[in-house]
Amino acid sequence: MPSRGSNVGNPTRNGSGLTCASVAAALPGIVEGVAVADLELRRHVDACLRCQAELAQYRKLLKALHQLRTEVLEPAPGVLADIFTTLEAASERRAMRFLLGGRRAAYVGGIAAATAAGAAGAFVLATRARHRNKLRLAS
Repeated sequence: MPSRGSNVGNPTRNGSGLTCASVAAALPGIVEGVAVADLELRRHVDACLRCQAELAQYRKLLKALHQLRTEVLEPAPGVLADIFTTLEAASERRAMRFLLGGRRAAYVGGIAAATAAGAAGAFVLATRARHRNKLRLAS
């Protein structure tokens, strides 16, 4: 009979047909209490150091999760102030982008209107000048 833990790393133990991988897949449910370990699985875990370590890790993880569930965490001093400052700055940046975006369209529209007015004025002045020249030549 092999000694306890002598088959570490061996995928099957004592001809039971269970592998460490199949036991590891069943362990979370057993630790959480939603599954029951049968006799074959318990024997495998009793004889396998790898699976015992896996079981200990699951129990430790479950215990830590339970502690997190009941623990109330207080933020470090200044963290909330930093968060609010960051949010405020982001809000101001968005507002500035909105304002500048609206003014940009107004600037472009104003430049286009001024260009059109200038072109129309130049056309009117050129037409009048041509008219005056025709009148001078006629008289």
